[in-house]
Order: sequence, then structure tokens, then C-alpha cells
Amino acid sequence: MNPPTPLTYREAGVDIDAGNALVERIKPLVKRSFRPEVMGGLGGFGALFDLSGKYREPVLVSGTDGVGTKLKLAQQLGRHDTIGIDLVAMCVNDVLVQGAEPLFFLDYFATGKLHIDTAVAVIGGIARGCELSGCALIGGETAEMPDMYAPGEYDLAGFCVAAVEKSELRDGSRVREGDVLLALPSSGPHSNGYSLIRRVLARAGFDAAKGGLDVRLGGVPLLDALMAPTQLYVKPILALLQAFPGADSPIHGMAHITGGGLTENIIRVVPDGLGLDIEASTIVLPPVFDWLQREGAIADAEMWRTFNCGIGFVLVVPEASIAALSAPLAAAGLPPRPIGRVVKRAGDSAHGRVRIA
Repeated sequence: MNPPTPLTYREAGVDIDAGNALVERIKPLVKRSFRPEVMGGLGGFGALFDLSGKYREPVLVSGTDGVGTKLKLAQQLGRHDTIGIDLVAMCVNDVLVQGAEPLFFLDYFATGKLHIDTAVAVIGGIARGCELSGCALIGGETAEMPDMYAPGEYDLAGFCVAAVEKSELRDGSRVREGDVLLALPSSGPHSNGYSLIRRVLARAGFDAAKGGLDVRLGGVPLLDALMAPTQLYVKPILALLQAFPGADSPIHGMAHITGGGLTENIIRVVPDGLGLDIEASTIVLPPVFDWLQREGAIADAEMWRTFNCGIGFVLVVPEASIAALSAPLAAAGLPPRPIGRVVKRAGDSAHGRVRIA
């Protein structure tokens, strides 16, 4: 009887050498995102970040997210270089809502078989997103798991840690009746609503294998508009918070418009007993949203609770402060516009407290 053939991890589908090669490829990309507080480099069992001397009463704020089924569209189109920016943005924009500065980021990349070029493109996008938001890509995990994913598929998750002085924390408690909702533009659908978007694309005849759709919106190909990376609001908003600090700051609250759209996100930072009146006439759909609504025959209410509809971030501010806050935002490429205000209104759900009319 012949002895059994020796097995190796590589034959089982996991290539340790490919993983090591990936680490070497991404090291220079990751290093560009480092901050002075980062201790050491990639390769340790834990990532180190020195917080001493930066804050008097630091409050740590953490967030985690993915990019939903936009990831599926990215894989169908073979566009891997910006999906990492989406991943970072979905996390750092969330922690920003509480006035926190993103400090460091970790990613999780999982696939059935590691394709180094694809992984470098994805992680390069993550590093770029961190660099653009001043957040260090301090570590992560790459998992090669045979039989868990179909060929060419991978999954992503991100984890962010941020900090804010306790006295500068924005938790919605400063929001008052009469405050105005000051909306900042999005760069597109960001990373929400893509299960519905993919259904609309299918209805319109989209087939990635056959070259997709030849549709242009204002000179921009439809698929480019759909794959535009999520807007990073970190640096302009942090600059605004630094310019208007303290208990008298006119920035009473902030909201990141993600899953749940306009009707279910802003209300999350509004105290009980108060509601929102949003003027429907102020919600002018950018071309990509207009196309989705027309092609999918989507009702207005469904649009407002599914997509950001061109509004990616909202500040809740006193009406008297609009001009002072608008100028630096416009200079940063984020021209704001009022879309509604805070009113007295009680209710047990977002639907009962938010009115768009």
C-alpha cells in the first residue's frame, strides 16, 4: 500500500507566499497614510498609536462599515481602485458626525483566491482614502479562504477609531427648535442603495459581460457616475469645527446621509420632542438620481428613504450662522444649501417626526 501523498497549505488553496508578496507591495502605499502618532509599521500582532499629549479629555469614537452591494458592481466592472475610498469614507464620515477626528483605520479583505494585483488596487484605494482624510491605515487582515467565495469575488470591512475633546463632542443635545438643516453635496449614490440600483440596471438591460450600458448623464458615463467614490467630508468639517469651537459653536449637530436616506438619518441627531420639516423643492436630484428614479419608476418617498439624493452630509445650525458657515464650505468645494428646519414634533419613529413637503 502506497503512503498518502503529502498535502500542503498551497494545495489546499492558501498561498502564504502570495500573502507575503501582497504585504510588500502595499507597504509604501500604507506608509503614505501614517501620522506622527503611529508607532512601528506593518507586521506586528497589534498596531500601535500614541495618543499622549494630544487631548486633555479625549473621548474615543469608533465605527465600522462595509460598502454594501456596490462591491458586487465593482467586481462586475473590474473597477477595484476606488472601492477602498468608499470603505474608508463610510467609516470616517460616520465618526465625524460626533465631531471626532479619525485617527487610525484597519481593514479586512477576504477572498477565495488571492489575486495580488486586485488586492493591491483595493488596499491602495483604502490607503488613499485614509490619506485624504488624515487617518492612518495602521493595520488590517487579508484572508484567503478557498471555497468561501466564487472566483473573482472578495469582501471588505473597515474599522475606524477617532477622538474628540469631551467639551467638543457633538451628540445632538445642542439642537434647538428653529435650527436650519444645511446640506452638503454628495458625489453620487456613495455606498448605499446599490441593491436597488442593480435592479434598476438589470431592468435597463445592463450586462457586465456584454459591455454594460451606453448611457451618458451630462457627459458622464452612467457607470462612472454610479462608481464615483464616496465624498470624504473629514478635512473641511474638522476645519470648520476648529474655526467655531466651544459651547457657543453654531454647529449644533451633524448627520451623515447613508442607508435610510434623508428621512431616517438626520433625525438620529435630533432630541426627543423635536422633528424635521424638509422642503421637497430644495431636493433637486442630480442626473444619476434622476435617471434611477425614471428608469426604476421609483416613488419620491422611496427615493428619500433609500438614497442620499445628492445630499451627503447635513449640519444643524442656527439660521443666523448660515452665511458664516457657508463661505468656508463653498471654498472647500462643498457649497451648502438650506433644505429645512427643526420644529416641535413628537413621535415614536422617524416617519412620524420627519415631514418632506
